[in-house]
Amino acid sequence: MNLVAWAIVTCEILFWVVIIAGLTARYIFKRNKLGLFFLAMTPVLDLILLVIAGMDLAKGASATTAHALAAIYISVSIVFGKSMISWADERFRYYVTKQGPLPPKRYGMEHAVYYFKSWLKHVLAYLLGAGILYGLITWINDPARTEALQNIITIWSVIVAIDLLISGSYFLWPRKAKNPVTRDL
Repeated sequence: MNLVAWAIVTCEILFWVVIIAGLTARYIFKRNKLGLFFLAMTPVLDLILLVIAGMDLAKGASATTAHALAAIYISVSIVFGKSMISWADERFRYYVTKQGPLPPKRYGMEHAVYYFKSWLKHVLAYLLGAGILYGLITWINDPARTEALQNIITIWSVIVAIDLLISGSYFLWPRKAKNPVTRDL
């Protein structure tokens, strides 16, 4: 595995470490400012990853799938970061501190609309990530060195289309609440 791939793995691990540290500081130790500090570190990790990938390419490395994944990681983190932190926050409060409400389960049209909005965020992350990848392709200006970046854009385009089909299917076949299991005694 090359430096950029290790940087992605490290940043992903650190992303969850700082979120857990932030939530622990906030809810367990009642240190809101310290918790906010840890949560604010998540975009710093994105910046570090961007610098590592950019420096690797500037030194003449051929772009790899790892470089493309760095762009995806950064764009997904920017677009979904706040909602991922909120998701973790809800579950931490409920399951760890027993202080918050049960995280909601969505059904029917509420579920369909929620996942369609999530698809729209996916499109935004795609546009941002593809913009970064196209920027790298233009900057490097060597198709032989950037083939992996173009391939990832193509694959991601298909994934966004599949995600639309899945999200759209929830409008046609809405998710139904599971019936509680009853026993005849």
